[in-house]
Amino acid sequence: MSAQAHASAPRPLDLALLASVFVIAACGLLYELAAGALASYLLGDSILQFSTIIGTYLFAMGVGSWLSRYLERQLPAHFLRIELLVALIGGALPALLFIANAYLPGAFRWLLYGLVLAVGTLVGLEIPLVMRILKRNVAMKDLVSQVLTFDYLGALAVSLAFPLILVPRLGLIRTGLLFGLLNALVALWALYLFWHELRRRGAFVAACALVLTLLLAGLWGADRITTLAEDRFYQDRIVLTESTPYQRIVVTQGRAGQRLYLNGNLQFAESDEYRYHEALVHPAMAAHGAPKRVAVLGGGDGMAVREILKYPAVESVTLVELDPAMTRLFAEDARLRRLNADALHDPRVRVVNQDAFQWLQQGEEMFDVIVVDFPDPTNFAVGKLYTNSFYALLERRLAASGYAVVQTTSPLIARRSFWTVVATLESVGLATTPYHAHVPSFGEWGFVIAGRRPWRLPDTLPAGLRFLDLPSLPLLMHFPADMARVPAEVNRLSNQVLVHSYEREWGHVSGH
Repeated sequence: MSAQAHASAPRPLDLALLASVFVIAACGLLYELAAGALASYLLGDSILQFSTIIGTYLFAMGVGSWLSRYLERQLPAHFLRIELLVALIGGALPALLFIANAYLPGAFRWLLYGLVLAVGTLVGLEIPLVMRILKRNVAMKDLVSQVLTFDYLGALAVSLAFPLILVPRLGLIRTGLLFGLLNALVALWALYLFWHELRRRGAFVAACALVLTLLLAGLWGADRITTLAEDRFYQDRIVLTESTPYQRIVVTQGRAGQRLYLNGNLQFAESDEYRYHEALVHPAMAAHGAPKRVAVLGGGDGMAVREILKYPAVESVTLVELDPAMTRLFAEDARLRRLNADALHDPRVRVVNQDAFQWLQQGEEMFDVIVVDFPDPTNFAVGKLYTNSFYALLERRLAASGYAVVQTTSPLIARRSFWTVVATLESVGLATTPYHAHVPSFGEWGFVIAGRRPWRLPDTLPAGLRFLDLPSLPLLMHFPADMARVPAEVNRLSNQVLVHSYEREWGHVSGH
């Protein structure tokens, strides 16, 4: 065998380092994804947050790669130190950000980007150091291909596992700490591999033991950390939490009864949700007269379905909710089933866990009433459900005499956003009837009825309503001067003007 072939043949040490590259890449990408997910949860506008986090992280990696040129001697020792720092800072990143959001909200953004810069710089140092260590025994052409192959494989593995397995099953805090442990184990492995090259071995042993102890303690107390942060943020006692690929679901219990939060935004309060859901459902349902086929888009809590089932003419209700965890929780948890009066167990109700945009595109079934109960357009992923493209699909699924009703943010706080939705519905040829109701948890809240025929005042309403009655119904359609119509642009997929106006008007105030 030639000397060159012998130099190219990977040794066990080289294979161990290449395996470390796989772990390093997986951990580095996970910290980036965790920071982006947390920024989206807590700051809104997922596209903006992920874009700026990824850009900052990649910039920091470039800085780290450039700085690696100044590390000339004792490369294994430098690699070990960097690995321990990545383990500690990256692993603790989600927990630190959750706590900062609860106790130091003004410092959250600074800490977020500070941690991203720190982790990105350290990760940028890692790969060049590994390559320089491997260069001792692996030919350059093989070195680059092997390191990049393992790097990309690690990134692929975590990019699939993060939304599908890790966050839903472990949550962000526990996932971060687990991958911090993986980085720490790589450091421990490096300590074993390069034992004879290291000076001050006792200090390295102590550092590895300390980092591993801290991360294991964090894993053991992960639930306590989450509770500490969320109790402070939500104030009321938390009775249910679940992280899904789509959102963080939190239910609290306090003086106002149970409250539902999605990604930190209040969705309903038990004490006054009846006002919201009666206003959402009954003006359209009662005006139709005898609706048989009804669809609910969003509204996985089943509250709108509860109100719809008060009409004896209803033969079927199709509930289209993206997140299966929402419909599962509100169908199985006894506390939540009580709130929706077991509506999701009614034989007339069919649950479809699918993106509403795709569902409208793929089906042909027509409906007498379609209730649209999406969260506010805080980001482009939700904003697409308020575009003229979406409303054109909605119009196609309405029966000739049918009505759609859309929850439409606050016409008082987000006045231009409210009238943007009205203008967008009208742009697809639908006649609109905007109205509003006072819901104490949210303030003045807006809705829009849309159909091919003008809305008419109903003659009757179901018995037993707590908020709506026939004399007060016309008052909901009156808009005082500070909520009156203003010129507004049509919201299109190509511009998403609604998301921008919503952000300007609400700032970081939690929406519905």
